[in-house]
Amino acid sequence: MTPVELLQRLLRFQTVNPPGAERAAIEFLRDHLAGHGIEVQVLATDPERPNLVARLAGRGEAPPLLLHGHADVVTVAGQKWTRPPFEGLLEDGWVWGRGALDMKGGLAMMVTALTRARPAGDVLLAVVSDEEAGGVAGSRFLVERHPGLFAGVRHALGEFGGFSLEVAGRRLYPVMVAEKQCCRVTAVLRGPGGHGALRHTGGAMARLARLLRTLDRRRLPAHVTEPARLMVEGMAAALPGAPELLLRRLLRPRLTDRVLDLMGSTGRTLDPLLHNTVNATMVRGGGGGQLNVVPAEVTVQMDGRILPGLGPELLLTELRDLVGPGVELSYDQYDAGRSEVDMTMFENLAGVLRESDADGHPVPYLLPAVTDGRFLGRLGIQTYGFTPMRLPAGMDFAATIHAADERIPAAALEFGADAIRRAVERYRG
Repeated sequence: MTPVELLQRLLRFQTVNPPGAERAAIEFLRDHLAGHGIEVQVLATDPERPNLVARLAGRGEAPPLLLHGHADVVTVAGQKWTRPPFEGLLEDGWVWGRGALDMKGGLAMMVTALTRARPAGDVLLAVVSDEEAGGVAGSRFLVERHPGLFAGVRHALGEFGGFSLEVAGRRLYPVMVAEKQCCRVTAVLRGPGGHGALRHTGGAMARLARLLRTLDRRRLPAHVTEPARLMVEGMAAALPGAPELLLRRLLRPRLTDRVLDLMGSTGRTLDPLLHNTVNATMVRGGGGGQLNVVPAEVTVQMDGRILPGLGPELLLTELRDLVGPGVELSYDQYDAGRSEVDMTMFENLAGVLRESDADGHPVPYLLPAVTDGRFLGRLGIQTYGFTPMRLPAGMDFAATIHAADERIPAAALEFGADAIRRAVERYRG
């Protein structure tokens, strides 16, 4: 089965999370891998949301390497698709469907690579449930309840990275070496409440407006972490001339924000890689559900993302300095990530990409979001985002993920499967 055919089959399983219902997709992959003589285990905390762990035996000449990806996808509700999202349609050289990029396309590459590879050491493949809703039934379950499965593993390949990106006329291939950390922040604003028929000023709702306006207009302080430095220096080396000069000035925190503002869309892409960020996403208030009661308290929940190596207390300190007095801030659900970057495998992956595309420039990548790699990091495993795709110039990879008409070039699937196979076969630890 080609990676295109494999992806088409995977797209036809409706694994929208919630509820996920990944069982049929996992069973399909179990049977497919077993048919290639590959050892497979299925483990679950919920029988409808199982996880697959396969092991391809190597020659005993290298430590084990892990490939990992997720079978669940996000909703298509409220989106206007021009092609059916769950039919795996192949049309005009593209495979269309929810999950084509995130990340059933990557799974098709990994599974194909596993069935073709002749590795020096054992290769594990973990296909998990529940990544899109926190990973509790998926990677977190495996790491907490079955850590022995990953004994001896130091490095892993997962999402996102290895896709092509056109910048200043050069084709870059960002390979994820680090990711930001999730932290849910709660802000509570209080003020005098009362009857809605009277004029009220300076209360909780007014303070809410000031908080949201401040978050909309101002940044938190700039930080140049090691992963960001590696990425910016890699981009600068690939983009000589004026782009190189601007990029290198990003690494001077006193200049960072001014330079970002000069860089247009590229600056907007790099901005969250040089700052902790928070976005207000949910607001609760109201006078007990009554329109005529001015609330005395409003609660705002915010999606916080923290740079590698930094922590939630620093985020709260930066927020307090930004928004001023009168806002009570706290955090919960902090998922700590790896604080250090292990670049041991990067040159292997970069070499594979250069062979695949002689005009490509692999660069380290700091992901502004999070992946299941954060759970594996608790076991000391370094994940590299490596699902390689050569994409058409002008295709906005990030904007296509989770959006209507998610799709992937069919040729990119074979490109990625072959690149992963070569990376696996060359791995020596």
